[in-house]
Amino acid sequence: MRPMSHRVLVVDDDTALAEMIGIVLSADGIEPSFCADGGGALAKFREVKPDLVLLDLMLPGIDGIEVCRRIRAESDVPIVMLTARSDTTDVVAGLESGADDYVPKPFKPKELVARVRARLRRREDEAPEVLRAGDLVIDVAGHTVTRGDRSISLTPLEFDLLAALARKPWQVFTRDVLLEQVWGYRHQADTRLVNVHVQRLRSKVEHDPENPQVVLTVRGVGYRAGATSGGPRAAAPTGTATPEPSGGA
Repeated sequence: MRPMSHRVLVVDDDTALAEMIGIVLSADGIEPSFCADGGGALAKFREVKPDLVLLDLMLPGIDGIEVCRRIRAESDVPIVMLTARSDTTDVVAGLESGADDYVPKPFKPKELVARVRARLRRREDEAPEVLRAGDLVIDVAGHTVTRGDRSISLTPLEFDLLAALARKPWQVFTRDVLLEQVWGYRHQADTRLVNVHVQRLRSKVEHDPENPQVVLTVRGVGYRAGATSGGPRAAAPTGTATPEPSGGA
């Protein structure tokens, strides 16, 4: 067994499933803690101070979506939802409440560990790098985004999404490419993850999310970063970059 390097809080009322998750996480060197209901989840989160939360969507008492909102209100810790629901409304509601990713049940243990590891490794070994998108300055190593003298708070995943676009402002990124580069997926996955997180990102970094200038939509292709303020606009290789309302990401 590997030495424990990270802590993960598992919030799930299915004790057998939670135990199985704990076993596979421990075998991979991740220390699990457990909570079986939504009502006690926030207190447990504050006690454990985990590096990541695995959060069931359907919980007794307070549901997973509300728990996610409450955790996100005080922390940018990565949150991965566990859901037996495949309905679009439920999945999108979970992502809009602040979750970074979701894993549908039933899942393979290796798949779950891979998702967890992908989220945990994002801040490790980041080289000094300063990027720009629109009028934003992005300090990669410092994990900060500023506009003038104002700091903009992003979750780790929102930060990674913005940085990925800003590193190559001339490139239009398809949703599948972003899923691989930002979420770490190397197989077909749900592009709703990208759409919802673009909406969340725009709500924080755009002066007017309905007329985005930092994260541009290239219709029929994907997304790219907006031109740096005061600098030349990078030409998009395909499609036409057009601002698009945040609801239509």
